[in-house]
Amino acid sequence: MTIKCISPIDGSVYAERQTLSRRDADAAVIRANTAQKEWNMRPIEERIELVRLGVAAIGAMNKEIVPEIAWQMGRPVRYGGEFGGFNERASYMADIAIDALAPIEIENSNEFNRIIKRIPHGLVLVVAPWNYPYMTAINTVAPALIAGNAVMLKHASQTPLVGERMAKAFHSVGIPRDVFQNVFLDHATTSGLISDRAFNFINFTGSVGGGIAMEKAAAGTFTGLGLELGGKDPGYVMEDANLDAAVDTLIDGAMFNSGQCCCGIERIYVIESLFESFIEKAVAIVSQYKLGNPLDPETTIGPMANIRFADEVRAQTQEAIKDGAKAHIDPSLFPMDGGAYLMPQILTNVSHNMRVMREESFGPVVGIMSVKDDEEAIKLINDSNFGLTASLWTEDTQRAEAIADKIETGTVFMNRADYLDPALCWTGCKDTGRGGGLSIIGYHNLTRPKSYHLKKG
Repeated sequence: MTIKCISPIDGSVYAERQTLSRRDADAAVIRANTAQKEWNMRPIEERIELVRLGVAAIGAMNKEIVPEIAWQMGRPVRYGGEFGGFNERASYMADIAIDALAPIEIENSNEFNRIIKRIPHGLVLVVAPWNYPYMTAINTVAPALIAGNAVMLKHASQTPLVGERMAKAFHSVGIPRDVFQNVFLDHATTSGLISDRAFNFINFTGSVGGGIAMEKAAAGTFTGLGLELGGKDPGYVMEDANLDAAVDTLIDGAMFNSGQCCCGIERIYVIESLFESFIEKAVAIVSQYKLGNPLDPETTIGPMANIRFADEVRAQTQEAIKDGAKAHIDPSLFPMDGGAYLMPQILTNVSHNMRVMREESFGPVVGIMSVKDDEEAIKLINDSNFGLTASLWTEDTQRAEAIADKIETGTVFMNRADYLDPALCWTGCKDTGRGGGLSIIGYHNLTRPKSYHLKKG
Protein backbone atom coordinates (compact mmCIF):
# COMPACT_ATOMS: atom_id res chain seq x y z
CA MET A 1 0.00 0.00 0.00
CA THR A 2 1.15 3.55 -0.72
CA ILE A 3 0.56 6.56 1.55
CA LYS A 4 0.12 9.82 -0.33
CA CYS A 5 0.29 13.36 1.02
CA ILE A 6 -1.98 15.52 -1.11
CA SER A 7 -0.85 19.10 -0.61
CA PRO A 8 -3.66 21.50 0.30
CA ILE A 9 -1.78 24.26 -1.52
CA ASP A 10 -2.54 23.00 -5.01
CA GLY A 11 -3.88 19.44 -4.75
CA SER A 12 -0.64 17.90 -5.98
CA VAL A 13 0.97 14.74 -4.56
CA TYR A 14 3.67 16.24 -2.37
CA ALA A 15 5.04 13.00 -0.89
CA GLU A 16 4.44 9.30 -1.37
CA ARG A 17 5.67 6.44 0.80
CA GLN A 18 5.31 2.66 0.76
CA THR A 19 3.89 1.06 3.90
CA LEU A 20 5.64 -1.82 5.63
CA SER A 21 4.40 -5.34 5.04
CA ARG A 22 3.34 -7.24 8.14
CA ARG A 23 6.52 -9.30 7.94
CA ASP A 24 8.71 -6.19 7.82
CA ALA A 25 6.70 -4.59 10.62
CA ASP A 26 7.17 -7.67 12.81
CA ALA A 27 10.91 -7.55 12.12
CA ALA A 28 11.01 -3.87 13.11
CA VAL A 29 9.28 -4.72 16.40
CA ILE A 30 11.82 -7.46 17.15
CA ARG A 31 14.72 -5.09 16.48
CA ALA A 32 13.17 -2.43 18.69
CA ASN A 33 12.67 -4.81 21.61
CA THR A 34 16.25 -6.02 21.34
CA ALA A 35 17.66 -2.50 21.15
CA GLN A 36 15.50 -1.26 24.02
CA LYS A 37 17.19 -3.52 26.54
CA GLU A 38 20.61 -2.02 25.82
CA TRP A 39 19.19 1.51 25.64
CA ASN A 40 17.61 1.15 29.08
CA MET A 41 20.96 0.09 30.54
CA ARG A 42 22.56 3.38 29.52
CA PRO A 43 22.78 6.01 32.25
CA ILE A 44 19.76 8.30 32.28
CA GLU A 45 22.09 11.28 31.94
CA GLU A 46 23.28 9.90 28.61
CA ARG A 47 19.75 9.36 27.33
CA ILE A 48 18.81 12.89 28.36
CA GLU A 49 21.79 14.39 26.55
CA LEU A 50 21.14 12.44 23.35
CA VAL A 51 17.51 13.58 23.29
CA ARG A 52 18.60 17.19 23.84
CA LEU A 53 21.05 16.87 20.94
CA GLY A 54 18.36 15.34 18.74
CA VAL A 55 16.02 18.23 19.49
CA ALA A 56 18.77 20.71 18.62
CA ALA A 57 19.33 18.86 15.34
CA ILE A 58 15.67 19.43 14.47
CA GLY A 59 16.16 23.12 15.20
CA ALA A 60 19.05 23.22 12.74
CA MET A 61 16.66 21.95 10.05
CA ASN A 62 13.97 24.55 10.73
CA LYS A 63 14.61 26.59 7.57
CA GLU A 64 13.76 23.50 5.50
CA ILE A 65 11.00 22.30 7.81
CA VAL A 66 8.84 25.47 7.68
CA PRO A 67 7.98 25.29 3.96
CA GLU A 68 7.58 21.51 4.25
CA ILE A 69 4.87 22.04 6.86
CA ALA A 70 3.14 24.53 4.56
CA TRP A 71 3.18 22.09 1.68
CA GLN A 72 1.99 19.17 3.81
CA MET A 73 -0.79 20.73 5.91
CA GLY A 74 -1.12 24.38 4.91
CA ARG A 75 0.18 26.47 7.82
CA PRO A 76 1.55 29.83 6.61
CA VAL A 77 5.34 30.18 6.60
CA ARG A 78 5.06 33.55 8.36
CA TYR A 79 4.56 31.72 11.66
CA GLY A 80 7.96 30.06 11.48
CA GLY A 81 7.17 26.46 12.28
CA GLU A 82 6.95 24.70 15.64
CA PHE A 83 10.48 24.57 17.00
CA GLY A 84 9.77 26.96 19.88
CA GLY A 85 7.12 24.72 21.42
CA PHE A 86 8.92 21.55 20.33
CA ASN A 87 12.07 22.65 22.15
CA GLU A 88 10.18 23.97 25.20
CA ARG A 89 8.37 20.70 25.78
CA ALA A 90 11.34 18.42 25.19
CA SER A 91 13.64 20.59 27.29
CA TYR A 92 11.25 20.67 30.22
CA MET A 93 10.85 16.91 30.20
CA ALA A 94 14.63 16.55 30.05
CA ASP A 95 15.02 18.99 32.95
CA ILE A 96 12.71 17.08 35.28
CA ALA A 97 13.59 13.54 34.20
CA ILE A 98 16.04 12.58 36.93
CA ASP A 99 13.72 13.69 39.72
CA ALA A 100 10.57 12.39 38.02
CA LEU A 101 12.06 8.94 37.48
CA ALA A 102 13.98 8.72 40.75
CA PRO A 103 13.24 5.71 42.98
CA ILE A 104 10.94 6.38 45.90
CA GLU A 105 12.76 5.20 49.00
CA ILE A 106 10.36 4.01 51.69
CA GLU A 107 12.91 2.56 54.09
CA ASN A 108 16.63 1.98 54.24
CA SER A 109 17.35 0.56 57.68
CA ASN A 110 19.36 -2.24 59.24
CA GLU A 111 16.42 -4.55 58.59
CA PHE A 112 14.86 -3.52 55.28
CA ASN A 113 15.41 -1.70 52.05
CA ARG A 114 12.04 -0.83 50.52
CA ILE A 115 11.95 1.06 47.22
CA ILE A 116 9.56 1.80 44.37
CA LYS A 117 11.29 2.18 41.01
CA ARG A 118 9.95 3.45 37.67
CA ILE A 119 10.48 0.85 34.92
CA PRO A 120 10.07 1.61 31.20
CA HIS A 121 7.23 -0.19 29.47
CA GLY A 122 9.52 -1.41 26.67
CA LEU A 123 8.29 -0.52 23.18
CA VAL A 124 6.03 2.53 22.84
CA LEU A 125 3.98 3.21 19.71
CA VAL A 126 3.35 6.91 19.10
CA VAL A 127 0.62 7.70 16.57
CA ALA A 128 0.88 11.45 15.89
CA PRO A 129 -1.50 13.86 14.11
CA TRP A 130 -0.89 16.30 11.28
CA ASN A 131 -2.15 19.57 12.80
CA TYR A 132 0.94 20.28 14.95
CA PRO A 133 3.04 17.43 13.67
CA TYR A 134 6.27 18.14 15.55
CA MET A 135 4.94 19.39 18.88
CA THR A 136 2.36 16.62 19.30
CA ALA A 137 4.91 13.92 18.50
CA ILE A 138 7.61 15.21 20.86
CA ASN A 139 5.14 15.24 23.77
CA THR A 140 5.57 11.48 24.01
CA VAL A 141 8.72 10.74 22.02
CA ALA A 142 11.10 12.74 24.24
CA PRO A 143 9.96 11.42 27.65
CA ALA A 144 9.52 7.88 26.32
CA LEU A 145 13.12 7.75 25.10
CA ILE A 146 14.49 9.43 28.23
CA ALA A 147 12.63 6.91 30.42
CA GLY A 148 14.37 4.04 28.63
CA ASN A 149 11.72 2.95 26.15
CA ALA A 150 12.18 2.25 22.47
CA VAL A 151 9.80 4.22 20.25
CA MET A 152 8.08 3.53 16.97
CA LEU A 153 6.56 6.68 15.47
CA LYS A 154 3.68 6.34 13.04
CA HIS A 155 2.89 9.80 11.74
CA ALA A 156 -0.26 10.96 9.98
CA SER A 157 -0.37 10.38 6.23
CA GLN A 158 -0.83 14.13 5.74
CA THR A 159 2.61 14.82 7.29
CA PRO A 160 4.86 11.88 6.31
CA LEU A 161 8.07 13.92 6.20
CA VAL A 162 7.89 14.81 9.90
CA GLY A 163 8.76 11.36 11.19
CA GLU A 164 11.59 11.11 8.67
CA ARG A 165 12.99 14.43 9.85
CA MET A 166 12.85 13.33 13.49
CA ALA A 167 14.51 10.01 12.71
CA LYS A 168 17.27 11.72 10.75
CA ALA A 169 17.89 14.17 13.59
CA PHE A 170 17.90 11.61 16.38
CA HIS A 171 20.03 9.10 14.52
CA SER A 172 22.55 11.79 13.57
CA VAL A 173 23.37 12.44 17.24
CA GLY A 174 23.73 8.78 18.23
CA ILE A 175 20.28 7.54 19.23
CA PRO A 176 20.30 3.99 17.80
CA ARG A 177 18.23 3.43 14.68
CA ASP A 178 16.32 0.55 16.25
CA VAL A 179 15.58 2.51 19.43
CA PHE A 180 13.76 5.23 17.48
CA GLN A 181 12.05 4.07 14.30
CA ASN A 182 9.84 6.07 11.96
CA VAL A 183 7.40 3.64 10.33
CA PHE A 184 4.74 3.82 7.64
CA LEU A 185 1.90 1.45 8.47
CA ASP A 186 -1.58 0.99 7.05
CA HIS A 187 -4.54 0.70 9.42
CA ALA A 188 -4.86 -3.07 9.10
CA THR A 189 -1.20 -3.70 9.92
CA THR A 190 -1.34 -1.27 12.84
CA SER A 191 -4.44 -2.93 14.28
CA GLY A 192 -2.91 -6.38 13.78
CA LEU A 193 0.26 -5.43 15.60
CA ILE A 194 -1.72 -3.98 18.50
CA SER A 195 -3.96 -7.04 18.73
CA ASP A 196 -0.89 -9.29 18.80
CA ARG A 197 0.67 -7.34 21.69
CA ALA A 198 3.55 -5.94 19.68
CA PHE A 199 3.63 -2.82 21.84
CA ASN A 200 3.82 -2.26 25.58
CA PHE A 201 2.19 1.18 25.50
CA ILE A 202 0.39 3.20 22.82
CA ASN A 203 -0.11 6.95 22.65
CA PHE A 204 -2.62 8.12 20.03
CA THR A 205 -3.61 11.67 19.16
CA GLY A 206 -6.40 11.97 16.63
CA SER A 207 -10.12 11.57 16.08
CA VAL A 208 -12.64 9.93 18.36
CA GLY A 209 -13.16 7.28 15.69
CA GLY A 210 -9.45 6.58 15.61
CA GLY A 211 -9.39 6.24 19.39
CA ILE A 212 -12.25 3.77 19.28
CA ALA A 213 -10.36 1.73 16.68
CA MET A 214 -7.28 1.72 18.93
CA GLU A 215 -9.28 0.52 21.93
CA LYS A 216 -10.95 -2.22 19.88
CA ALA A 217 -7.60 -3.42 18.56
CA ALA A 218 -6.13 -3.46 22.07
CA ALA A 219 -9.15 -5.16 23.68
CA GLY A 220 -8.04 -8.06 25.83
CA THR A 221 -4.33 -7.34 25.47
CA PHE A 222 -4.09 -5.14 28.59
CA THR A 223 -1.86 -2.78 26.63
CA GLY A 224 -1.80 0.69 28.16
CA LEU A 225 -3.35 3.45 26.07
CA GLY A 226 -3.02 7.23 26.14
CA LEU A 227 -5.69 8.88 24.01
CA GLU A 228 -6.11 12.54 23.09
CA LEU A 229 -9.13 12.72 20.84
CA GLY A 230 -11.65 15.41 19.90
CA GLY A 231 -12.38 18.76 21.47
CA LYS A 232 -14.95 21.55 21.50
CA ASP A 233 -13.12 23.97 23.76
CA PRO A 234 -15.09 26.91 25.22
CA GLY A 235 -14.20 30.41 26.31
CA TYR A 236 -16.20 32.38 28.87
CA VAL A 237 -15.88 36.19 29.14
CA MET A 238 -17.13 37.72 32.40
CA GLU A 239 -18.15 41.30 33.07
CA ASP A 240 -14.81 42.24 34.71
CA ALA A 241 -12.67 40.82 31.91
CA ASN A 242 -10.06 42.79 29.99
CA LEU A 243 -12.21 42.86 26.87
CA ASP A 244 -9.52 43.67 24.32
CA ALA A 245 -7.25 40.92 25.63
CA ALA A 246 -10.15 38.45 25.71
CA VAL A 247 -11.16 39.18 22.11
CA ASP A 248 -7.59 39.07 20.79
CA THR A 249 -6.75 35.79 22.52
CA LEU A 250 -9.99 33.91 22.01
CA ILE A 251 -10.35 34.83 18.34
CA ASP A 252 -6.72 33.95 17.69
CA GLY A 253 -7.38 30.67 19.52
CA ALA A 254 -10.34 30.02 17.25
CA MET A 255 -8.72 30.94 13.94
CA PHE A 256 -4.97 30.27 14.18
CA ASN A 257 -3.77 27.34 12.05
CA SER A 258 -7.10 27.61 10.20
CA GLY A 259 -8.81 26.48 13.39
CA GLN A 260 -6.96 23.17 13.33
CA CYS A 261 -5.75 23.18 16.93
CA CYS A 262 -6.38 20.42 19.48
CA CYS A 263 -7.17 23.02 22.14
CA GLY A 264 -8.45 25.70 19.79
CA ILE A 265 -11.49 27.74 20.86
CA GLU A 266 -14.65 26.46 19.13
CA ARG A 267 -17.39 28.17 21.16
CA ILE A 268 -17.47 31.40 23.17
CA TYR A 269 -19.89 32.56 25.87
CA VAL A 270 -19.93 36.28 26.70
CA ILE A 271 -21.74 37.98 29.55
CA GLU A 272 -24.68 40.04 28.25
CA SER A 273 -23.18 43.46 29.07
CA LEU A 274 -20.10 42.82 26.91
CA PHE A 275 -21.65 40.77 24.12
CA GLU A 276 -22.16 43.45 21.45
CA SER A 277 -18.72 44.99 22.05
CA PHE A 278 -17.09 41.57 21.88
CA ILE A 279 -18.73 40.78 18.54
CA GLU A 280 -17.78 44.15 17.07
CA LYS A 281 -14.13 43.76 18.02
CA ALA A 282 -14.00 40.12 16.91
CA VAL A 283 -15.43 40.90 13.49
CA ALA A 284 -12.91 43.72 13.02
CA ILE A 285 -10.01 41.36 13.75
CA VAL A 286 -11.15 38.51 11.50
CA SER A 287 -12.02 40.86 8.64
CA GLN A 288 -8.35 41.82 8.43
CA TYR A 289 -7.11 38.28 7.84
CA LYS A 290 -5.58 37.35 4.49
CA LEU A 291 -6.55 33.93 3.15
CA GLY A 292 -4.07 32.61 0.64
CA ASN A 293 -1.11 30.47 -0.33
CA PRO A 294 0.78 29.61 2.88
CA LEU A 295 4.12 30.07 1.10
CA ASP A 296 3.29 33.79 0.75
CA PRO A 297 4.68 35.70 3.78
CA GLU A 298 1.65 38.01 3.65
CA THR A 299 -0.81 35.15 4.17
CA THR A 300 -2.23 35.02 7.70
CA ILE A 301 -4.63 32.09 7.21
CA GLY A 302 -3.82 29.22 4.87
CA PRO A 303 -5.84 26.33 3.50
CA MET A 304 -7.16 23.56 5.68
CA ALA A 305 -5.15 20.36 5.47
CA ASN A 306 -7.68 18.57 3.28
CA ILE A 307 -10.68 19.51 1.16
CA ARG A 308 -12.91 17.12 3.08
CA PHE A 309 -12.05 18.91 6.35
CA ALA A 310 -13.01 22.24 4.79
CA ASP A 311 -16.22 20.75 3.39
CA GLU A 312 -17.23 19.52 6.87
CA VAL A 313 -16.80 23.01 8.33
CA ARG A 314 -18.75 24.49 5.41
CA ALA A 315 -21.56 22.01 6.05
CA GLN A 316 -21.73 22.83 9.77
CA THR A 317 -21.73 26.56 9.04
CA GLN A 318 -24.38 26.38 6.32
CA GLU A 319 -26.63 24.20 8.48
CA ALA A 320 -26.36 26.70 11.33
CA ILE A 321 -27.22 29.65 9.06
CA LYS A 322 -30.17 27.73 7.66
CA ASP A 323 -31.39 27.19 11.22
CA GLY A 324 -31.17 30.88 12.09
CA ALA A 325 -27.54 31.66 12.90
CA LYS A 326 -26.15 35.00 11.77
CA ALA A 327 -22.85 35.09 9.83
CA HIS A 328 -20.81 38.22 10.52
CA ILE A 329 -17.85 37.94 8.12
CA ASP A 330 -18.32 39.28 4.58
CA PRO A 331 -17.39 36.62 1.97
CA SER A 332 -16.24 39.35 -0.44
CA LEU A 333 -13.23 39.91 1.82
CA PHE A 334 -11.99 36.40 1.05
CA PRO A 335 -12.07 35.88 -2.73
CA MET A 336 -9.82 32.80 -2.56
CA ASP A 337 -12.43 30.80 -0.64
CA GLY A 338 -12.96 27.39 -2.24
CA GLY A 339 -11.66 23.83 -2.03
CA ALA A 340 -9.24 23.46 0.88
CA TYR A 341 -9.13 27.27 1.22
CA LEU A 342 -11.85 28.20 3.69
CA MET A 343 -12.74 31.72 4.80
CA PRO A 344 -13.08 32.32 8.55
CA GLN A 345 -16.52 32.89 10.00
CA ILE A 346 -18.09 34.19 13.22
CA LEU A 347 -21.64 33.07 14.03
CA THR A 348 -24.17 34.45 16.51
CA ASN A 349 -27.80 33.48 17.15
CA VAL A 350 -26.46 29.98 17.63
CA SER A 351 -27.69 27.28 20.01
CA HIS A 352 -26.58 23.89 21.22
CA ASN A 353 -29.12 22.32 18.89
CA MET A 354 -26.70 23.13 16.05
CA ARG A 355 -23.84 20.85 15.08
CA VAL A 356 -21.47 23.80 14.92
CA MET A 357 -21.87 24.18 18.71
CA ARG A 358 -21.79 20.47 19.57
CA GLU A 359 -19.58 18.57 17.13
CA GLU A 360 -15.89 19.20 16.62
CA SER A 361 -15.44 21.66 13.76
CA PHE A 362 -11.62 21.84 13.69
CA GLY A 363 -11.77 24.76 11.32
CA PRO A 364 -11.94 28.59 11.22
CA VAL A 365 -15.48 29.03 12.52
CA VAL A 366 -16.66 29.98 16.00
CA GLY A 367 -20.11 30.34 17.49
CA ILE A 368 -20.63 33.05 20.12
CA MET A 369 -23.52 33.15 22.61
CA SER A 370 -24.64 35.67 25.22
CA VAL A 371 -25.10 34.41 28.80
CA LYS A 372 -26.67 36.09 31.82
CA ASP A 373 -24.47 34.67 34.60
CA ASP A 374 -21.88 32.10 35.69
CA GLU A 375 -24.48 29.40 36.25
CA GLU A 376 -25.69 29.57 32.66
CA ALA A 377 -22.12 29.65 31.34
CA ILE A 378 -21.12 26.57 33.38
CA LYS A 379 -24.19 24.68 32.17
CA LEU A 380 -23.37 25.45 28.52
CA ILE A 381 -19.67 24.72 28.92
CA ASN A 382 -20.46 21.28 30.35
CA ASP A 383 -23.11 20.57 27.71
CA SER A 384 -20.57 18.81 25.52
CA ASN A 385 -19.27 15.34 24.85
CA PHE A 386 -15.73 16.70 24.98
CA GLY A 387 -13.47 18.00 27.73
CA LEU A 388 -9.98 19.18 26.85
CA THR A 389 -9.59 22.85 27.89
CA ALA A 390 -11.69 25.85 28.87
CA SER A 391 -10.67 29.52 28.93
CA LEU A 392 -12.07 31.85 31.63
CA TRP A 393 -11.75 35.63 31.43
CA THR A 394 -12.01 37.60 34.67
CA GLU A 395 -9.85 39.60 37.05
CA ASP A 396 -11.08 37.52 39.99
CA THR A 397 -8.86 34.48 40.56
CA GLN A 398 -11.09 33.00 43.26
CA ARG A 399 -14.14 33.27 41.01
CA ALA A 400 -12.25 31.62 38.17
CA GLU A 401 -11.11 28.75 40.38
CA ALA A 402 -14.61 28.24 41.76
CA ILE A 403 -15.97 28.03 38.21
CA ALA A 404 -13.07 25.79 37.17
CA ASP A 405 -13.98 23.33 39.92
CA LYS A 406 -17.38 22.87 38.27
CA ILE A 407 -16.15 22.51 34.69
CA GLU A 408 -15.75 19.07 33.13
CA THR A 409 -12.42 19.45 31.37
CA GLY A 410 -8.76 18.49 31.53
CA THR A 411 -7.27 21.99 31.77
CA VAL A 412 -8.74 25.34 32.77
CA PHE A 413 -7.04 28.57 31.68
CA MET A 414 -7.60 32.01 33.19
CA ASN A 415 -6.89 34.94 30.87
CA ARG A 416 -5.16 32.83 28.25
CA ALA A 417 -6.05 30.01 25.86
CA ASP A 418 -4.72 27.53 23.33
CA TYR A 419 -1.46 26.82 25.13
CA LEU A 420 0.19 23.65 26.38
CA ASP A 421 2.21 24.10 29.58
CA PRO A 422 4.71 21.22 29.78
CA ALA A 423 4.85 21.47 33.58
CA LEU A 424 1.14 20.63 33.80
CA CYS A 425 -0.44 17.33 32.83
CA TRP A 426 -1.96 17.45 29.34
CA THR A 427 -5.15 15.46 29.73
CA GLY A 428 -8.83 15.36 28.92
CA CYS A 429 -12.10 13.75 29.96
CA LYS A 430 -15.24 12.38 28.32
CA ASP A 431 -14.82 11.78 24.56
CA THR A 432 -11.58 13.77 24.55
CA GLY A 433 -9.84 10.67 25.84
CA ARG A 434 -7.86 9.39 28.79
CA GLY A 435 -4.39 9.34 30.23
CA GLY A 436 -2.02 12.28 30.44
CA GLY A 437 1.13 13.56 28.81
CA LEU A 438 4.00 15.83 29.83
CA SER A 439 4.74 16.89 33.45
CA ILE A 440 5.84 14.32 36.01
CA ILE A 441 2.59 12.45 35.31
CA GLY A 442 3.70 11.95 31.71
CA TYR A 443 6.69 10.01 32.99
CA HIS A 444 4.46 7.96 35.25
CA ASN A 445 2.32 6.98 32.28
CA LEU A 446 5.36 5.97 30.21
CA THR A 447 6.73 3.72 32.94
CA ARG A 448 5.37 1.20 35.42
CA PRO A 449 6.01 1.06 39.16
CA LYS A 450 8.06 -1.84 40.48
CA SER A 451 8.39 -2.47 44.21
CA TYR A 452 11.51 -3.86 45.94
CA HIS A 453 11.07 -5.31 49.44
CA LEU A 454 14.55 -6.37 50.53
CA LYS A 455 15.01 -7.93 53.95
CA LYS A 456 18.58 -7.76 55.21
CA GLY A 457 20.31 -10.53 57.11
